[in-house]
Amino acid sequence: MSGHYVVFEGIEGTGKSTIAVRLTDHLRNHGHRVVQVREPGGTPTGERIRQILLDPDGSVTPWSEALLFAAARAQLAAETVGPLLREGTWVVSDRSVYSSLAYQGGGRKLGVDAVRAVNAPGLGEVWPDLVILLRLDAATGLTRQEDPDRIGREGIRFQGEVAAAFDRIAAEEPHRFATVDAGQDIDAVWEAVRLIVEGRWDISSGT
Repeated sequence: MSGHYVVFEGIEGTGKSTIAVRLTDHLRNHGHRVVQVREPGGTPTGERIRQILLDPDGSVTPWSEALLFAAARAQLAAETVGPLLREGTWVVSDRSVYSSLAYQGGGRKLGVDAVRAVNAPGLGEVWPDLVILLRLDAATGLTRQEDPDRIGREGIRFQGEVAAAFDRIAAEEPHRFATVDAGQDIDAVWEAVRLIVEGRWDISSGT
């Protein structure tokens, strides 16, 4: 599926949510129809799954975690993202399938290819057009967390493995990924993101 599906990825504390809001507002100011979503979540079913996955007091095995993420994502693709893209609406997302590839595939050691295979049937053609990886060292990312969830509490070693997995995936898919240094001031991060998006698409006249 071809469209305008932009996602922000990275470890904890990179500012994904903040930058996603800025991009959404920027596109709307240029007259575009935009819907912002998040993963896990974005649908009633997905939000219930999110509560299980991120509960700081919860206990979820690695494969249960991967499958729950895949289930929430499949629901979001079928119910929200796919229909929006088909009607020409931009979709801006805080996380995507690439989080599962990095966190469960890399961080949990389940294997990137194995996690990709679990997610692919539920996504069909609904894959991101542009993935902006906000890159940050694990130590800095952890210090930025205000109220870490279950996965955010995993510690620096786990976050470092996830960051390394993101880097490997980005190198393997240069046609889809763009990387931004998230250690900069948030305004500098936003300016880099704006240039990436506007370099890829002409957003001057929204529809």
